[in-house]
Amino acid sequence: AVLSLFNEGEKNAGFDVLYHNMKHGQIAAKELAEFVRERAAIEETYSKSMSKLAKMASNGSPLGTFAPMWDVFRVSSDKLALCHLELMKKMNDLIRDINKYSEEQVKIHRKTKEEGIGTLESVQSLQVQNGHLQKAREGYHSKCTELERLRKEGVPQKELEKAELKSKKAAESFAGSIEKFNCAGRDFDQKMSKSAQKFQDIEEAHLRQMKLLIKAYSHSIEDTHVQVGQVHEEFKQNVENIGIENLIQKFTEQKGTGKERPGPVGFEEYLSTLVSENSKKSRAKAFRIPGLGKKDKEPDST
Repeated sequence: AVLSLFNEGEKNAGFDVLYHNMKHGQIAAKELAEFVRERAAIEETYSKSMSKLAKMASNGSPLGTFAPMWDVFRVSSDKLALCHLELMKKMNDLIRDINKYSEEQVKIHRKTKEEGIGTLESVQSLQVQNGHLQKAREGYHSKCTELERLRKEGVPQKELEKAELKSKKAAESFAGSIEKFNCAGRDFDQKMSKSAQKFQDIEEAHLRQMKLLIKAYSHSIEDTHVQVGQVHEEFKQNVENIGIENLIQKFTEQKGTGKERPGPVGFEEYLSTLVSENSKKSRAKAFRIPGLGKKDKEPDST
């Protein structure tokens, strides 16, 4: 199938075309790795952004009946951040697989080139014989043209015989070049057929491997989308499960001062401030007549 891409005039360039096409496979693998690396960076940025959003939710006002809802936002944002962080890790693992495959490609291509030396030599031989063939064809046609001119001019027989001999030698040289070219062509076809099949096998294996890598990329994204969907569904259910009455009840439990109502207030008799102050003073310091302390008493007379 690969060899059929080249017609007779291009067969001598076929080996170079096929070999360089293998290098395009290396380029494709490198570009795929760069693409996946960029996707991993996007997922990392998204994960960090979701973590910031979770922190923002955790800093939501703790006051009011809506306060418990911020915890639902925080948990959901944290889980989404983890989903995209996990996808980033999967992308990095895939990059390592791609790089490993690229290294294997280099070894395979080097080995293929070494095994294709015989084909390359047959290509070069065909090119050389093609050059000789073109030169011999031009020489033969030139001698035939010269002989025909001499015959028309009626030159002497000796000169005509000399021209006929040159024409005959040119024809023999041309025929020999044709044989050598055809022989080189047969050798080329045989070796190139094997090399072309080898190249085709390599390219088929390359495309299969690239498709497997893309499949792994696709599955990783698909798994993350499923996880993200589950997080969103959980968020929706959590919002539905927290009823308005529950929010109000939780608020009253946190801010309430007790479940029992205070009793009725009775009449309290007014006490004078002055009386109260005098009572405090009398209790604080007892009244004492100067000179009648224990130290001031006279001794009893006997």
